[in-house]
Amino acid sequence: MLSLLRYMKPFRGAVLLVLLFTFLQTLSELFLPTLMADIVDKGVVTGDIALIWRVGGIMLAIAAGGVLCSIAASYLAARSAAGLGKILRQNVFSHVENFSLQEFDRIGTASLITRTTNDINQVQQVTIMILRMLVLAPLMCIGGILMAVSRDPGLTTVLLIVLPVLGLAIFLIASKGIPLFKKIQVKIDALGRVTREGLTGMRVIRSFNRVQYEENRFQEANEDLTQVSIRVNKIMGAMMPVMMLVMNMATIAIVWFGGARIQDGYLQVGDLMAFLQYAMMIMFSLIMLSVMFVMIPRAQASAVRINEVLQMQPDIEDPKTAAPAQKGKGRITFQDVTFYYPGAEAPALSNITFEANPGEVTAIIGGTGSGKSTLIHLIPRFYDVTSGTVSLDGVDVRQLTQEQLREAIGYVPQKALLFTGTIAENIRYGKEDATDEEVARAAEIAQADEFISAMEGGYEGLITQGGGNVSGGQKQRLSIARALVRRPEVYVFDDSFSALDFKTDARLRAALKQETTQSTVLIVAQRVSTVMEADRIIVLEEGQIAGIGKHQELMETSSVYREIVASQLSEEEIA
Repeated sequence: MLSLLRYMKPFRGAVLLVLLFTFLQTLSELFLPTLMADIVDKGVVTGDIALIWRVGGIMLAIAAGGVLCSIAASYLAARSAAGLGKILRQNVFSHVENFSLQEFDRIGTASLITRTTNDINQVQQVTIMILRMLVLAPLMCIGGILMAVSRDPGLTTVLLIVLPVLGLAIFLIASKGIPLFKKIQVKIDALGRVTREGLTGMRVIRSFNRVQYEENRFQEANEDLTQVSIRVNKIMGAMMPVMMLVMNMATIAIVWFGGARIQDGYLQVGDLMAFLQYAMMIMFSLIMLSVMFVMIPRAQASAVRINEVLQMQPDIEDPKTAAPAQKGKGRITFQDVTFYYPGAEAPALSNITFEANPGEVTAIIGGTGSGKSTLIHLIPRFYDVTSGTVSLDGVDVRQLTQEQLREAIGYVPQKALLFTGTIAENIRYGKEDATDEEVARAAEIAQADEFISAMEGGYEGLITQGGGNVSGGQKQRLSIARALVRRPEVYVFDDSFSALDFKTDARLRAALKQETTQSTVLIVAQRVSTVMEADRIIVLEEGQIAGIGKHQELMETSSVYREIVASQLSEEEIA
């Protein structure tokens, strides 16, 4: 928790003012019972009306000042805490954007969302309490004790008995509740994960009639969180009745013994009233501290989770001294590349060596799980190789900054992803300053212009969240247009034609061939028809190269390729 407070530096002035106003508020509250005692003992008892009006006016002025200080302190504390929350959210999001896929796999998307929202909100709320109560409660407690002793040292014996009882009750309740607060954050993670999977996978859930199953999963996670919340609220709910019981018992004891001391002449009525108020202040300050001690561990659990994200260093980092980028070429070279996924016993890729040159189409084909997408992910450094090198124009990609490297690549993912906004905005995601003509040209090459013109609004037509209002093939074509508009040196198509019909696929590949004559093109595909005309076909089997060559060469030399072809084409088409 303390490590996160370093982000409060921009609000140091406001924090100092909070402490000052809180201190003044505490002084005003501590001074009022003394003035009230003077009114009773020197005004009411003696009938001095002028003194009552004079001291009463001073009390009103001090009370008004205390209220103004309280309002100012609350406003500045809330503003500072909100600023802290804003900075933390920005820093967490910016840091997460630098993560490689390995860090996302390690923490999980649902947990990252919870940490960026719920956990930061917990820290923000507790920061307000700390700024207000951290000064207020101790000052009120210490000041109340000193003022109570100054009124009547003999009555403080009651406090010596009551305060340890109150402290013990607080300790017992907090020790039971604090561990449960930590569990709650984990349960929120689990509920967020189930909710996210249930909402994003709705088509699959309905297609397999698993709605009831998902409802049961959600109910189980929801019930789990509810039960833990009920348990902790039951425990914390017992705090206030116990506190009030102790305080009322203390009040009775003070009045009882105070009355006896008044009768014996050791104490005046006004002093007893003031002592009673100071006792209430002391006990209320302990209650405030107890609330803080309960809330801080919950925020601490959230702060640990936030710090875990902020302190996690990406496995993939930019070099301290980046190599100069070779603009305008785009040759990709794999040299004896082997890659293991974290924790895996067997390599996903073994001893991969090939070269993809500008002006050529290099296709990668193989069975499911053969390592096609893994190989493609090594080019933009979504993962780093375990051994060997991946080079761009003779420069190891690890010697380039990620921005330099990815600026040279137009990547179309296996699963087409669109963002909320217009069609033009989604295409311009590949090149922010693309002109209308460039956007239209990219869409035309991607065979997307026809369905775009048919949509309401054309290029200004809206895409809903996740591209829910367009088909899978339309999403793929818009993803391809997004890559084309940046005119990179290297095009990477990761099974990006799977949702297209054969006719559209053929037209798109013909248009791409004319557009990418100066670029390096790598295509991962399942269809033989997509790769047959490639300048180089790489056949993968179980993470190893089972053949490299053109279609006809592989038909003669690679049994794996022949099996793939035979499974998709008729004998007439093969001939």
